[in-house]
Amino acid sequence: MKRMTWLIWLLAGTLSACTQATPEQQIVNDAAEALGGAERIQAVKTLVIQGEGSNGNLGQDMTPEATGQAFKVTDYRRAVDVAGGRARVEQTRTPNFTFFQGPQPQKQVFGIDGDVAYNIAANGTATRAANAVATDRRAELYHHPMTIVRAALDPAAMLSNPRTQGTENVLDITTPNGLKFTLATDTTTKLPTRVVSMSDNTNLGDVAIETSFADYQDVSGLKLPTTFTTKTDQTTTASLRVTNQTVDGDTGDLAAPAPAASAAPTTGIPPANVTVEKIADGVWFLGGQSHHSVLVEFADHTKLIESPQNDTRALAVIAKAKETVPNKPLTHVIVSHHHFDHSGGVRAAISQGLTLIVQEKAGQYFRDTGSRPHTIVPDALAMNPQPTKVETVGEELEIKDAARTINLYHIAGNPHSDTFLMVYFPRERLLVEADAYTPGGTYTPYAPNLLENVTKRKLRVDRIIPLHGAPGPYDGLVKAAAAAQAPAN
Repeated sequence: MKRMTWLIWLLAGTLSACTQATPEQQIVNDAAEALGGAERIQAVKTLVIQGEGSNGNLGQDMTPEATGQAFKVTDYRRAVDVAGGRARVEQTRTPNFTFFQGPQPQKQVFGIDGDVAYNIAANGTATRAANAVATDRRAELYHHPMTIVRAALDPAAMLSNPRTQGTENVLDITTPNGLKFTLATDTTTKLPTRVVSMSDNTNLGDVAIETSFADYQDVSGLKLPTTFTTKTDQTTTASLRVTNQTVDGDTGDLAAPAPAASAAPTTGIPPANVTVEKIADGVWFLGGQSHHSVLVEFADHTKLIESPQNDTRALAVIAKAKETVPNKPLTHVIVSHHHFDHSGGVRAAISQGLTLIVQEKAGQYFRDTGSRPHTIVPDALAMNPQPTKVETVGEELEIKDAARTINLYHIAGNPHSDTFLMVYFPRERLLVEADAYTPGGTYTPYAPNLLENVTKRKLRVDRIIPLHGAPGPYDGLVKAAAAAQAPAN
């Protein structure tokens, strides 16, 4: 009898050991229980979140480290088909800063349906977004405590690397569809505190997208957060204060609109088209698309003004510059300012051995740009590493040799960017600039400041060579500045 009792206890202990949760499973089980239980989480079909908050202006603020510019978000509604992998966001954004599109509120509608990411314009036109956007939006489906824990509960999910960091329990999760996340939970309440996924950014390379959760409340048998804060790298890019959320309510039609669903997948980067227009002897306007460059010939070398957008555009511009003046080396690129659309090609320029000339307030940013890892989507510099060479300009710099003189000036006090450089050609009486003024533009809020900078330096200008739009006469700037300062009717 004693032997039988001993065998029973041994068998019971063995079965208990077999069913005991691993440390990583325990973190997920505890989080599920804290949220309302695994069974309740797995029963959820839809989630609708409404609220208000803000969106940041990543890469487009006054300086690389500035975070003051933001869009106020109102009428926010996010509807999610939890099992179907679909979501749609509707929101209204109002800038708290001077903005190219004007100060008026902007309605946005965008979503994800499986592999199809889409945007719906104000006129109702639906277009398919780039593949990279679709990847990010699929990941964003899991930037919510309920959806990430639900995914982690799936037997096909891979859980690994459980650890404790301060007041958080942390583990890594690979979902059945191959997406990777890091989940952190509070060691005391067991509630999820944040979720992190990695993404590629043209300028920043490998970046962590982190959404943190706070202020949980009871909703239909679940505990759900009412405060969401999202960071890209170390910059806050979104915040949301939830005013209402509904579990298993009506989401409306979340399917991708037919024009977007039937469109071919796209990288979002069009093939480069670089045109060449001679502006003056030894000066060429490299246009053809939305962001332009200027090639300048000196006695024994050439310099490029602007390496914009991305590798595709920048490498094509560099190739065209070398083709235009084949007998002299291209040595430098002058960067108009740090904004991501204008600096997205600087790593391509570095990969070609070019030295960057930038305004001093952006100097450290550009030094760092060359050393950031780009492993998720290797770019030109990742595939052809070169040292990052940066020269900075304070308020002004003269570049001169036997053939040519150009002057670089800081466009001081501009509300669009505090790292602006304009390039003045004293002999040709040309002024090259980006964003401060676009000839023929219908809304030119920065023109008065540009005119003020030109006037205080007593520059004699005949033509504006913009890095958006087409070259135009100087009097266009004068008229645009006057119109921008005129009182509204």
